[in-house]
Amino acid sequence: MYDYLIVGSGLFGAVFAYEAKKRGKSCLVLEKRAHIGGNIYTEEIEGIQVHRYGAHIFHTSDRKVWDYIQRFAEFNRYTNSPVAYYKGEIYNMPFNMNTFNRMWGVITPAQAKEKIEKQKAESGISLPANLEEQAISLVGKDIYERLVKGYTEKQWGRRATELPPEIIKRLPVRFTYDNNYFNDLYQGIPVGGYTKIIEGMLEGIEVRLNTDYLKNREEFRKMAKKVIYTGPIDAYFDYQYGELEYRSVRFDTEILDMENYQGNAVVNYTEYEVPYTRIIEHKHFEFGTQPKTVISKEYSVAWKRGDEPYYPVNNEKNNLLYQRYADKAREEEGIVFGGRLGKYRYYDMHHVVSEALKCVEEILN
Repeated sequence: MYDYLIVGSGLFGAVFAYEAKKRGKSCLVLEKRAHIGGNIYTEEIEGIQVHRYGAHIFHTSDRKVWDYIQRFAEFNRYTNSPVAYYKGEIYNMPFNMNTFNRMWGVITPAQAKEKIEKQKAESGISLPANLEEQAISLVGKDIYERLVKGYTEKQWGRRATELPPEIIKRLPVRFTYDNNYFNDLYQGIPVGGYTKIIEGMLEGIEVRLNTDYLKNREEFRKMAKKVIYTGPIDAYFDYQYGELEYRSVRFDTEILDMENYQGNAVVNYTEYEVPYTRIIEHKHFEFGTQPKTVISKEYSVAWKRGDEPYYPVNNEKNNLLYQRYADKAREEEGIVFGGRLGKYRYYDMHHVVSEALKCVEEILN
């Protein structure tokens, strides 16, 4: 009999397991995949730490979270500065003075603001009826058409005119020559990869890989006093009220016999005709000098049952459906739902750590 059975060895489950063990509790971690770490899993290829499930940059303004995560790895000084490729042109992201200078030749913030405001006024949009109109009313036609439209349509699998306006409530526009994507105080990549962090958290804790809790839940439930469940909440209840919607991602990873393929860790491809949304060149996360390089092309795809759910589609319909599951979850004795899938929310890594520590406070202290 274990004190806690933890379903999922991602960041939420690993933080909880570590804290429980520290307090003298016995834990069993069940992981459906063949490796620990969930979507932050990294594997070494050609001496390069490859982010198997897409780029992960740790960033936070919460000093408590930053100090906590650094217990398990040393972090480098990586700053997320993606660029966008559109029809042979390169633009800085997020939209800033470097972007506007490249696009219009403007030099000062006042010139850039004037250009954007002029385009917003010319659109004549007062009450946006769809995502396209919402975006144009926020940043004007040029930025929308070159840097928002195609990428968004690939990401969601639908035309922008068919998407509701609330998906884009705001678009970050900075009138400074600063390419740092995040405004957080702390930012970096763990030297040696994220798997190292999860290994440190789960050291001395029993982990069973290739084990699906839901296939033998009655047997597993008898093995622990309490279950921490980080899988999809709708799957836990056998989709009783229907499926929650997700977007999934497919990765095509290649080893290239060259030192440097694109000169940046992240390049977004914002034209619709290019089928992938971005290319990740993994060595640049750690300023690698290896003779070869590894790239991953990312394709946003529709999710179906059995696929890996990545991004919850948090529109009104799905949020209402999730609430029904959340209400039912509160009736489950001895089960705690957590993490991105258990809460049906898009969490960054620092959010996951923070939520896991809150769960620890509520349950273990």
